Amino acid sequence: MRLRQGLVLRLMESHAPDVICLQETKTPDEHFPFEVFREAGYQHIHIHGMKSYNGQAIISKLPFEETHIFDRVGRSDCRHIAVTLKPSSCAKAQDLSAKDRDPAVKPQDDILHLHNLYIPAGGDEPDPEVNDKFAHKLDFVDEMTRCFADQYSNDQKVVAVGDFNIAPYEHDVWSHKQLLKVVSHTLPETERLAKMLGSLGWVDAAREFVPMEEKLYTWWSYRNRDWRKSNRGRRLDHVWVTPPLKGALKGHEVLEDARDWEKPSDHVPVIVDFDL
Repeated sequence: MRLRQGLVLRLMESHAPDVICLQETKTPDEHFPFEVFREAGYQHIHIHGMKSYNGQAIISKLPFEETHIFDRVGRSDCRHIAVTLKPSSCAKAQDLSAKDRDPAVKPQDDILHLHNLYIPAGGDEPDPEVNDKFAHKLDFVDEMTRCFADQYSNDQKVVAVGDFNIAPYEHDVWSHKQLLKVVSHTLPETERLAKMLGSLGWVDAAREFVPMEEKLYTWWSYRNRDWRKSNRGRRLDHVWVTPPLKGALKGHEVLEDARDWEKPSDHVPVIVDFDL
């Protein structure tokens, strides 16, 4: 986070998103650059970090109603945080007088639950019997499937975003055939992610805008000297919404050019626009 805070500022300047979710901040809470982002206009920050590994952040122009930190699969390893927001708390909505508000919209209808996830990468060997990291990944997805179904109903407004470390569909990877036995695209992972998708009838926001038959990536390995030329990407980063938010989806963009920014991440920003 400290090394790449300039990239986040660049994103803020170029696109001014209302809310930014980050994974793998790799920074203890006491070293997080709060003031850098507050000076850029993002006053509301929820984090859970640790030294050298994992770590999550939600950086927002909108105030949080609640903040949450979750430990998953019996581990305190900074992989899941959440906030609740009221989209009407933005400046434009605050300017509405009571008589201008829609009387059909109840206060609870205005609550948006936002979950930021960093699903384990899973190591190199796609066998949970010999690879504890892969077993951890599968267990994590199984637990999220249960927890989402237990915590919410599919008529609530919920968003789940993050680095899921799974490319679920054929055209989410550069070669479906060659990657079927490579961690991130194996059947044990994609089948479990499909169950997680079904837990609340989630809508995969990106695929609402990009047809299934088109290639779509958000990650390109550092191992490729010319990532554009080889274009061996995977779609590991996702934005999911529950059915009540499907009609609010207005736009989607993968900022591929960010892969060429100075000291880039191997992941690029994914932006989804909502009309709330």
